[in-house]
Amino acid sequence: MELKDVKGIGEKTLNILNKMNIYSIDDIINYIPRNYDIYENPVNIKDIDNKAVVAIDGFIDRSIFMKKVKNLTIITTVIKDKNNDRINVKWFNMPFLKSSLKVSGEYIFRGRIKFENNTMILEQPEVFSKEKYKEKLNSMQPVYSLKKGISNNQMIKFIKEALKNLSVTDYLDEEMLRENNLCDKEFAVRNIHFPKDFDDFKMARNRFAFDELFEFLYKMKLLKENEREIPNRYIVDNFSLSDKVLNNLPYELTNAQKRVLEEIRNDFSGKVVKQRLIQGDVGSGKTIIAFLAMLDMCNSSLTSALMVPTEVLASQHYENMSKLIKDNNLPFEVSLLTGSTTAKERKEIYKNIESGKVRLIIGTHALFQDNVIYDKLALVVIDEQHRFGVNQRAKLYKKGVTPHMIVMSATPIPRTLAIILYGDMDISVIDELPLGRLPIKNCVVTKDYRNRAYKFIKDQVEEGRQVYVICPMVDENDSLQAENVVDYKEKLEKELKNIKVSYLHGKMKPDEKNEILKDFEDNIIKVLVSTTVIEVGINVPNATVMMVENAERFGLASLHQLRGRVGRGKHQSYCIFISTTDDKDKIERLKILNESNDGFYIASKDLELRGPGDFFGIRQSGEMDFKIADIYQDGNLIKKAKKAVDEFVLKGYEFIDKNVNDDIVY
Repeated sequence: MELKDVKGIGEKTLNILNKMNIYSIDDIINYIPRNYDIYENPVNIKDIDNKAVVAIDGFIDRSIFMKKVKNLTIITTVIKDKNNDRINVKWFNMPFLKSSLKVSGEYIFRGRIKFENNTMILEQPEVFSKEKYKEKLNSMQPVYSLKKGISNNQMIKFIKEALKNLSVTDYLDEEMLRENNLCDKEFAVRNIHFPKDFDDFKMARNRFAFDELFEFLYKMKLLKENEREIPNRYIVDNFSLSDKVLNNLPYELTNAQKRVLEEIRNDFSGKVVKQRLIQGDVGSGKTIIAFLAMLDMCNSSLTSALMVPTEVLASQHYENMSKLIKDNNLPFEVSLLTGSTTAKERKEIYKNIESGKVRLIIGTHALFQDNVIYDKLALVVIDEQHRFGVNQRAKLYKKGVTPHMIVMSATPIPRTLAIILYGDMDISVIDELPLGRLPIKNCVVTKDYRNRAYKFIKDQVEEGRQVYVICPMVDENDSLQAENVVDYKEKLEKELKNIKVSYLHGKMKPDEKNEILKDFEDNIIKVLVSTTVIEVGINVPNATVMMVENAERFGLASLHQLRGRVGRGKHQSYCIFISTTDDKDKIERLKILNESNDGFYIASKDLELRGPGDFFGIRQSGEMDFKIADIYQDGNLIKKAKKAVDEFVLKGYEFIDKNVNDDIVY
């Protein structure tokens, strides 16, 4: 059966699905929901808090009015609950409700909370009798990431049709399923979409997470076995250049940085090729170590390539490396290669790389494209390596003949898990922050603090400093009641008159993003409203305030990454986490950020406090970007997957699973 044979999928719909990277039946049945709509117990109107969707057990308290506005039929009324609290209700294009609903009748109303002129409205609610709602209670309806032209209900119908003839071959045998307490693959695929309850969902989710971890560890094992004890053909033992640059730096390396640099030098001068993971908290100074290593390679007429996940970060590294070369009067060139590099520039860069004229290359995924031919590629450096898949990492590595590899990560993985996940690598840890850094002052506050925060931001800007404001959304979203960058920028412009405010988000074109960041770095933009697109590597020492709206919607690891964008200069920095929930558990969780600036401590506390609800909602950005697995939540699953991989290989099995992402990102 092909995708076009699914009932309801015509040519137009097929094109939209293709844009969602759905090309086959396998693709659509493995298109994991981004969230689940859970039919929860009704709430009192006074307890609605910041919920986007609620169910209310109430009585129709007023007459039911119907009016027409252009092509819309609008029905309005008021409902009250048992506490006599009231809320306005509104429906669009449902005229039959005028006669079917009875004044004083009791119903369960379930819909979205909206605000119009500061008045709370329950919009377009479904209406149930108490008995019918009991049947729905605690059921889980999948919510998918969609493109314009396909509704969630259509997606549900397509997947139900595709599942009718489902036949899945499981790569795990019965014994391995039993040993690891896993459901079979067919059960997992059906119940990741339509679980009858939370227990079935959890079983399906664990199986998908196990599969992602299994595939990653299987690939890592093959890499390790294929590349054991490879002779080092690019021996470098002259480090006079990096010593010269070190002596000219306006700061001194920490003892941890010096230790890691020495470990890298030992790799370069040793007899075998090394792959090294450098772990270091945000702002610990990993990048300068990579730059020094690349310069030593270049000084020995060898080529280095530094790959990063975003064009914004690539441009920043390029500027910083260029400055380092200029400040030290070095006779080297550095090239920047990204998806936005023009065809003319690209042709020239390819020529310079192949000839060896340029031996320092910084870029994105463009670095491993077919047309790039390296002369003596001796060192591959991958920054924010968890954003790249095993296959992507291997593609760049294979551009050279057994080069050394350094991968860098600010994700605080406990050492026991790091050894399992990166068993093919030597592990270095930069466990100190640069000298002279002032600890960031943190506060977790409610939305009532917002006006004081605006005044504080204004004061900081008047002192010459700059500010980041983070929102969870790019623009308004019906399914989430949360701040978005587009509207928030307008709001701040009214609050902060005569202060230059701009916004940044991932949907912008690379040139736009680079221009915004350049203006922020040059202190033209004073306040930058952004999504988490700035959490990776952006370095503006003059920025001293980070304010995060709807902070409860982010994982602690992501908030810690965001916090790392400030505290990089000589001035005192501040982080303001604005919580818009009354949920005591979520507030207590956020307060962990007050206790420590240590990423490892925060990650461990985050794990302790996670509950069932953390399976849902906005994906934890800044952590390992599996589709569903999570290194903190799934620590035990990682250990099981490692043991299963060893047994699998011992039994002589070969891993081929179409149901798992072809290039797991890690």
